[in-house]
Amino acid sequence: MQVIYEDNHIIVVSKRSGEIVQGDKTGDEPLSETVKAYLKEKYQKPGNVFLGVVHRLDRPVSGLVVFARTSKALTRLNKMFAQGEVHKTYWAIVPASSHLSPRSPHSLAHPQRAAE
Repeated sequence: MQVIYEDNHIIVVSKRSGEIVQGDKTGDEPLSETVKAYLKEKYQKPGNVFLGVVHRLDRPVSGLVVFARTSKALTRLNKMFAQGEVHKTYWAIVPASSHLSPRSPHSLAHPQRAAE
């Protein structure tokens, strides 16, 4: 696990492709539990560690995941996501193809932006 940013309120970690953020029926250990164990050890917490899942990334996707370290941070971050105050950028790595134009039906441009 790679910690990108951490303060008293949030922790941002890099999620690898194939990892899950939250537990599911597969029983695979989720990233959230790995982060909890990291915080418990780093800060020598005797009891349970609070960690709020603010958003998820699908299993095949890699990227940064923001977790809340306090319930107050979780409430505020959930509100920010719900109100569209968080800007997310998605990048796709695809094989190069010289025959595709920006207006090609195979392009990855957002439909509204492609029409402009």
